[in-house]
Amino acid sequence: MLDGILFEKVGVPAAAIVTDVFEGTGRAMARSWGVPDYRFLSMPHPIANLTEAQLDQRAREIAPEVVKLILQGQE
Repeated sequence: MLDGILFEKVGVPAAAIVTDVFEGTGRAMARSWGVPDYRFLSMPHPIANLTEAQLDQRAREIAPEVVKLILQGQE
């Protein structure tokens, strides 16, 4: 989350992704870094115990949203 915020602050498009149990933490971090409306993505928790194939599937599922978020930031 912080990496995405810091990249955006220097003009580098980014898409931060958190798991759903950390959405509140993500919003709090954005507020604390002065960007309360920072947009980020969420995916189901947990991910640490997923296989490589399952992680690949989750990445494929969220990839269109990553592209959309990055492109919207450039408008």
